[in-house]
Amino acid sequence: MRTYYNKIYKGTKKEFLNILKERIAGGKQAFVITANPEILMLGRKLPEMNAALVDKETLIVPDGIGVIRGGAQLGYAFKERIPGVEICESLFDYADKKGCSIYLFGAEKSVLEALVAKIRKEYPGAVLAGYTDGYVKDKEKVFCRITEMQPDIVLAALGAPKQELLIHKYYRRAGKGVFIGVGGSFDVLSGRKKRAPAF
Repeated sequence: MRTYYNKIYKGTKKEFLNILKERIAGGKQAFVITANPEILMLGRKLPEMNAALVDKETLIVPDGIGVIRGGAQLGYAFKERIPGVEICESLFDYADKKGCSIYLFGAEKSVLEALVAKIRKEYPGAVLAGYTDGYVKDKEKVFCRITEMQPDIVLAALGAPKQELLIHKYYRRAGKGVFIGVGGSFDVLSGRKKRAPAF
């Protein structure tokens, strides 16, 4: 676990978001894992997930309070939680202001369509490069097509470890863009579910 905790970002949410915005503006890449204890445990069980977590290019943020508490027991101090939902909201706002392109991949069709409608209404400056629900059969084919499109922001809500393994396997093909596994965030962002409490 210490190998993972050494990598998990320990600064503020604002500082981390600035890193992502700089990557987007500079046409560079980022792969972000929004970590909770379950994701870290998957890393210990699955070699492919471990490879994604320890990859020097992978950025890991403390999404769940369990990660912060677990880190404290091991002597690690974190400034704050950095929830995937809040990363998404900040990137939507950034895309709105800068005209960045976004691809949404995952969740149920009704949830995805509700989120698309919300983005079009609340973030009209953002460019929706496309969206695909999480029930498509050939996810690898879809993801490869996404990398060919080279969006600025790719949010994959397929659940762990599917989303992390898919991103880690293919994201470098795009050559640019921020790729994030966001789990159930689309349900919250679309308004279908309430967000988790901060504590």
